[in-house]
Amino acid sequence: MEFPQFRKLENGRSLYKITSTHQFIELQQIGNKWFLYNFDVQQFPDLMRVQDMLDEKSPFIQVTAEEFQTVFLIFKQ
Repeated sequence: MEFPQFRKLENGRSLYKITSTHQFIELQQIGNKWFLYNFDVQQFPDLMRVQDMLDEKSPFIQVTAEEFQTVFLIFKQ
């Protein structure tokens, strides 16, 4: 699998840039603001969550790099 991979929650309130099986960035919308979190995954339950994201298991769906970048630019303003 090639990285980065991009996913979002079905409700659109969180977007993910997965850079490896152990690292990802989350952009999360709370109200009208976006927050950025960096994750370095080490524990098994979190590794399984990353795998679910990569496998596009509900509630995760694939998005384009452009969609992630659009929200990222909103966050940086």
